Amino acid sequence: MAKGPDAFRTISEAAEEVGVAPHVLRFWETRFSVIRPMKRAGGRRFYRPQDVALLRSLRVLLHDRGMSIKDVQQLAKAEGVRALGALADARPVPAAEPVAERLSPEPPLPAPAPMPAEAPASASTPGPEGLRRLAAARDDLLAVKRRLDALLSS
Repeated sequence: MAKGPDAFRTISEAAEEVGVAPHVLRFWETRFSVIRPMKRAGGRRFYRPQDVALLRSLRVLLHDRGMSIKDVQQLAKAEGVRALGALADARPVPAAEPVAERLSPEPPLPAPAPMPAEAPASASTPGPEGLRRLAAARDDLLAVKRRLDALLSS
């Protein structure tokens, strides 16, 4: 019988849902203070649904996106746990070829060109979601450029 979506998970059940081994979850607990499963007498861990969601976000950032533990720690400290989930959900990366992205400063975006006079009045600047998606596309392109530069220089 399957557990309900709000049921607590043991470490093996959480690891299976996240797609990593149980020892990886124990290791992440030592590196990320935001992971705090409930512990019963004897030290048995139980993960709440929000814990499992956070673990999924960590797996995406560390394994699929290629971020380092230090980068994710800095992101969690600077922007909070919600930022981890938002960044993990921001854009899909093909599992066959993860993009290695780091939290290094990138060159600023060039200033937008002025709108031509003949542009319709309904043309507007993108909202926060559109800007986030544009920044994500820019980051992907810069990562591809760095990879191509590295391949061409070798």
